[in-house]
Amino acid sequence: MSTFRSIVFSSVIAGFIVGLIVTVAQQFGTVPLILKAEVFEKAAETHQHDAAAAPQAAAAGHDHAGHSHADHDHGAEAWEPREGLERNAYTAAANVLTAIGFALLLAGFFAVRSGATGESVSWHEGLMWGLAGFAVFTIAPGLGLPPELPGVPAAPLLSRQIWWLTAVLATAAGLALIVFRRSVPAAIAGVILLILPHLIGAPELEHVETNVPSSLSHQFMVAVTMTSLVFWSLLGALTSAIFAHFDRRAEMSA
Repeated sequence: MSTFRSIVFSSVIAGFIVGLIVTVAQQFGTVPLILKAEVFEKAAETHQHDAAAAPQAAAAGHDHAGHSHADHDHGAEAWEPREGLERNAYTAAANVLTAIGFALLLAGFFAVRSGATGESVSWHEGLMWGLAGFAVFTIAPGLGLPPELPGVPAAPLLSRQIWWLTAVLATAAGLALIVFRRSVPAAIAGVILLILPHLIGAPELEHVETNVPSSLSHQFMVAVTMTSLVFWSLLGALTSAIFAHFDRRAEMSA
């Protein structure tokens, strides 16, 4: 039970701290780029709406049924948080919950590791675990599906999700074989798993039309990658340090 408490407490504390730090980093990195892209996205939507409304207006002018306007159902607009404090609050909450979830995963690994070796995981080793998470959840899937701004068309969501999950699982398994098995056959199998999703190829559209500048997309990809690096580095180091602290206290009180 003490180990379980150490896992939960360290995950919540580290996740809360890292989630807030990443939220602040996003305000200076990714958020300004998203807001710029949304301007292009809304301009494109306005242009498409005006182009679609013109034929409907012409048809309404020739309507002999006595209608005074064209029947046009805009549909209910999707809900989204208001700009400013509300949007930032939802972003912070999502970041904190995400960080806590991944911290639970890391702390579980740390508990197994310390139980097997009899020693607490140092923050240096925790940092390496965090960098492994960065490779698994950011670098590997990002090679095939780079982060995309609003207004940039993408392949169907389900196919992208399937490929993303495949890349994550294959990369995690490949790294595990290389690091923990430490044999030539395991290393070869690990390398095959690392490159297999990219040999298959991520789903993509044959032709992409967008008015979002490519330079903006490139800046966004760099900003997301750097923010993710900060996220995983801090999460690995902090979770391991806090878990080791609670684990030592549990051993002293036992």
